[in-house]
Amino acid sequence: MADLRITVGDLSFDADWEPGAPETRRALNSWLPITSRLIHCRWSGESTWIPFGDRRLDVGYEHHTAHPAPGQLLIYVGDLSECEILFPYGACSFSSRVGPLAGNHFATVVGGIELLPEMGRRVLWEGAQDIQITADTRD
Repeated sequence: MADLRITVGDLSFDADWEPGAPETRRALNSWLPITSRLIHCRWSGESTWIPFGDRRLDVGYEHHTAHPAPGQLLIYVGDLSECEILFPYGACSFSSRVGPLAGNHFATVVGGIELLPEMGRRVLWEGAQDIQITADTRD
């Protein structure tokens, strides 16, 4: 059983917490469930994101990267730009209008990876999509 369940519209993904980011996991656990809108990135390439505005996680850099693979979820805790979750579906180089960024790789999609291109297509061509990230409690 996966650790997290992610739904984007009618698409479902399973994800596992990354063992290299225990502090980020602890902090994000208190935010679950996350219910928001997923929008397309402006500067990072084939990726989507959930903006959190002024909301911040109280963690520093941990298991961070600027070049996540499709399905590797990052959270940027927000020193140069706003706090956000990055959800890439293809080639991605994480950045903002102020330049390159790195985010904490906190989870990886392990189920539904084949649906990532469709998720990206929908967000790019149909606009913002509903997203929910929950702890997976299925038995």
